[in-house]
Amino acid sequence: MTCTSTHRKSGFIWLFLIGTVLLATIAWALGGAVCGRTREAPLSTAVPGVPTGGSTAETPPDVRPPITCVVIDPGHGGEDGGASSASGLVEKDANLAVALALRDILEAAGVPTVLTRTEDKLLYDRNADYQGRKKVLDLAARRTIAEATEGCLFVSIHMNAFPVEKYAGMQVWYGVADPRAQEIAASIQAGSMQLTPDNHRKIKPAGSNIYLLDRLACPAILVECGFLSNPAEATRLADEDYRRAVAGVIGVSILSVIGGA
Repeated sequence: MTCTSTHRKSGFIWLFLIGTVLLATIAWALGGAVCGRTREAPLSTAVPGVPTGGSTAETPPDVRPPITCVVIDPGHGGEDGGASSASGLVEKDANLAVALALRDILEAAGVPTVLTRTEDKLLYDRNADYQGRKKVLDLAARRTIAEATEGCLFVSIHMNAFPVEKYAGMQVWYGVADPRAQEIAASIQAGSMQLTPDNHRKIKPAGSNIYLLDRLACPAILVECGFLSNPAEATRLADEDYRRAVAGVIGVSILSVIGGA
């Protein structure tokens, strides 16, 4: 597939998603959702350490708060670039671009959002003893933001990589503490077929190796938006229109589950 045909397809996908978002916005409004503004989450000056235990117990249905907000978490940042493509696309930058586009889509539909970061930085406290603990403190800060946001869905945005170049396609992981996460993950995974019709990946439950999804009690998912190790997919992920299409798939899929709640 040539770059020209890929760009045209991403443009068609984006136009389709715009219409779908408008329909989802109407559904959300009829469902009585509460509108709000985007908030950049404040960081506490005292970021807690990483607890050893996970969130293993499922929350009873009768005490689960409705999902009224989405915490969008662009993975990595600052010193931690994450994966990178052969052409030089760095995961932290692609994550943030998709996250910002997702914020715009959800806000347009009247869904309040919180971003764990809007800048190229990790979230450790610069006034603390962070040497050798930057990543630990960063994850703890992201967890604190989610836990401080009432009625939230936590959506972590990442890019994938694998030593074998042939692998491509979106894949969604979900936390097991709240069953709504599995439903939302399945919706996004199904929606990803609009981008890559030959992607037959399945959603997967997160284990203790995915710290945030394992520890959070709220519905939490992690979206691997594509493989930077696949040259063709990395080229698409470097394209602004395609990244908006990825965000559109995620946003519309979320709205299809929570829009009428």
